[in-house]
Amino acid sequence: MPAAVKREFPLARLSTVRTGGPAEYFARAGSEEQLGELLAWAGAVGAGVSVVGSGSNLLIADEGVAGLVIKLDRELAQIEVSAPRIVCGGGARLPAVAAAASRAGLSGIEFGVNIPGTVGGAVRMNANAYGGELARVLEWVQVASAGGSVRRVPAELGFAYRSSNLGRGEIVVRASFALEPADAESVAATLAQMRTRRHEAQPQGIKTFGSTFKNPADPRAEGLTAGMLLARSGCSGLAVGGARFSPKHANFIENTGEATTADVLAVMAEGRRRVKERFDVELEPEVQRLGHVSFPWM
Repeated sequence: MPAAVKREFPLARLSTVRTGGPAEYFARAGSEEQLGELLAWAGAVGAGVSVVGSGSNLLIADEGVAGLVIKLDRELAQIEVSAPRIVCGGGARLPAVAAAASRAGLSGIEFGVNIPGTVGGAVRMNANAYGGELARVLEWVQVASAGGSVRRVPAELGFAYRSSNLGRGEIVVRASFALEPADAESVAATLAQMRTRRHEAQPQGIKTFGSTFKNPADPRAEGLTAGMLLARSGCSGLAVGGARFSPKHANFIENTGEATTADVLAVMAEGRRRVKERFDVELEPEVQRLGHVSFPWM
């Protein structure tokens, strides 16, 4: 077993909602070489591989996660500016990428300041916010798996609303963004406005994983967002155990103390049931799962 691998590593600390059990095996990968060694070891012992980024859109199973869980850091979290491009590791945080672009006078990824996840997670989820979309500025990604490393362009990633075709064992190790030269002060002002909008609309300083459900395309929703549907269905403040829908934004679930993932799932199920009952709209989860996490209605 590689020296970097730890047994029974507590994962809740790596999730912004702070729920879930330990990883059977856990390691940090700071270079492509080290990542390759970890993937080769996992393949040799038959261990499944998962990745945890900033844990901002993640529900971890209470009983823990089997196999190897990897977190990218050091070289694989760096941000390099070579105007008009930014090349960064899959473990780089998207708000930091947006800030680096702003300092360099580059525009196109401002929306990233309000997505508290890593580049790898953002690619996997085709992240977007406030009118910006990752796929519009992404040039290529380097994807590693047990079978080796390949470079892919956006057309090969199967991007759709909040999704891509990246498999569970595929890890985004690097990404390149092609941006547009712009006035640095103007870009900085845009970032400040976006931060303000987020702070006004969403709960701050609490344990949450961000948006719970996707905004529905169902015409019966009549253009209402998932948060609006939940609020109008009486879900604001609805609690089960230590988990509740935020009174400030009903599409956010808060861990008010010692919530478990089971508490979160129960709150989600009740919110979904109420929206279905009132609007006949079935909400789909946006949050990602790690380990054996089953949505109660599936």
